Amino acid sequence: MKPVAIFRHFPTEGPGYFATFLDSHSIPSQLIRIDANETVPSSTNSFSGLIFMGGPMSVNDDLPWIAPALALIRQAVASNIPVLGHCLGGQLMSKALGGVVTRSSVKEIGWGEVRIADNATARAWFGGTVAFEAFHWHGETFTIPEGATLLLSSHCCENQAFGLDGHLALQCHVEMTQEMVKTWCETGAAEIAASIAPSVQSPEAIQTDLAERVSRLNNIARRLYERWIAGLA
Repeated sequence: MKPVAIFRHFPTEGPGYFATFLDSHSIPSQLIRIDANETVPSSTNSFSGLIFMGGPMSVNDDLPWIAPALALIRQAVASNIPVLGHCLGGQLMSKALGGVVTRSSVKEIGWGEVRIADNATARAWFGGTVAFEAFHWHGETFTIPEGATLLLSSHCCENQAFGLDGHLALQCHVEMTQEMVKTWCETGAAEIAASIAPSVQSPEAIQTDLAERVSRLNNIARRLYERWIAGLA
């Protein structure tokens, strides 16, 4: 099997649990470190799938790698090569497919419930689950591209995920590990302190019952990832 390409846009926002999942299924991967100035490939020919991780930047920023990333996503979708986006990655997918990314009315930082939409596409991805506690860290939101289907919503953010055939775009984070949560709380402490809103939790609240919360989130992620890899050639 060709490797899946994992695009990392910021050093602390790596694949997390997704890497563990791939290893457990003996699926090869190639980490493309955009944060270390590695270039976006011009073609999908070397990969069986594309995974875009998070990052603090905006897809609307004037950064040299964004246009090539959008073009690569469009190429993958046209070629039926599965694409998976986490947070910034989901926003890249939305913009690439004709959606719009704008600033949210409030930030979401920490743990919060997401509700699963009542449609056949959502049930195919999530089974009989109707809601779960996801991890959030975002200040922007995407629209659902034409032809895609809304999968998740939260109280503060209507569009938390969309599906399009075998492609999955997430605004929330399902890839978290305990180590990632602790690191983000440390490196993002100033942002948390400057973001006063009911939808922003303190580092202490975020890390309460962390092992149990991450374990439950991993169970959700495992189901999503299992369905996603079913589309790999």
